[in-house]
Amino acid sequence: MGNLRRVPVGIVGASGYGGVQLVRLLMDHPEVELVYLGGESSAGKSFADLYPHFGNIVDLKIEAVDPEIIASRCEVVFLSLPNGLACEIAPQLIEKGCKVLDLSADYRFSDLTTYTNWYGTQRSDRTVAATAVYGLPELYRDRIAEAQLIGCPGCYPTASLLALSPLLKQGLIVPETAIIDAKSGTSGGGRQAKVNLLLAEADNSLGAYNVGRHRHTPEIEQICSDLAGHEVTVQFTPHLIPMVRGILATVYASLRDPGLVRDDLITIYTAFYRNSPWVKICNSGTYPQTKWACGSNVCYIGIEVDPRTGRVIVMSAIDNLIKGQAGQAIQCMNLMLGWDETLGLPKVGFYP
Repeated sequence: MGNLRRVPVGIVGASGYGGVQLVRLLMDHPEVELVYLGGESSAGKSFADLYPHFGNIVDLKIEAVDPEIIASRCEVVFLSLPNGLACEIAPQLIEKGCKVLDLSADYRFSDLTTYTNWYGTQRSDRTVAATAVYGLPELYRDRIAEAQLIGCPGCYPTASLLALSPLLKQGLIVPETAIIDAKSGTSGGGRQAKVNLLLAEADNSLGAYNVGRHRHTPEIEQICSDLAGHEVTVQFTPHLIPMVRGILATVYASLRDPGLVRDDLITIYTAFYRNSPWVKICNSGTYPQTKWACGSNVCYIGIEVDPRTGRVIVMSAIDNLIKGQAGQAIQCMNLMLGWDETLGLPKVGFYP
């Protein structure tokens, strides 16, 4: 007999795209019970009012956000809130013994000055923030397992860092030559009405945005610096692509050893990710497509070497809402609770 007691979990900010993915995945998770959905703007409404396709599945109402009540009912809490709000709630939940997984940027930075510079919010929770672990399991699995507070990565950093990590960790590239060219579907912009995400604006169009100043840049640089063992700056350019889900990050960098060929790198990547069930290295000459990852928690990585330029080109495809957001948070929860990190997560995407 397995464990009959299910762990009670709650979601604050259940009404957004990240929240609705969490609800869907947690409903199917064999070891947890979803007992609380919170959100200020939708408080009092039933979840099925917001998402009618959950009508016969979820009978929870959205409740007001009260840390006392949340902590009395939940052992694990997912915060799926806009940047700058989680840092007001998380310290109270931590103090009351909850395990907290924050999907915003509030706990991704080891240096809160960097956070304030890029996000503009002054912080008073330095002690709590110092205990947060960056929630990329492929790099920090052991630390996540011991943590009470996780700062879950952004979707762009997830795709970019999984592509770059083996190169930086093994010293295979000149770090400052790294260029990340990434494209994301429109769901990455959230559920709020925004002119640039209207069908008439985004469809049949492809464009870059926040060039040279995207907020995910310092997050990527922080982890790259940690891997390389010294300060690293990268060039990161995001683009909006007219599809709903998915991110494709194409990473370019100069190899230190121009004699390396693609098969060498495939061997290195396969070894680096040998204990990472959610990373799939593509066979020689196969390059990942976002559709492969759609609806799953998998990151697909393809590798090429251009002997003419001495550069490596790594392509990384994820579902921005699953591996890039809700699925990765649940992967971290599994580790925190001592479960298999694949538990309750979709292994194969919707295809075609």
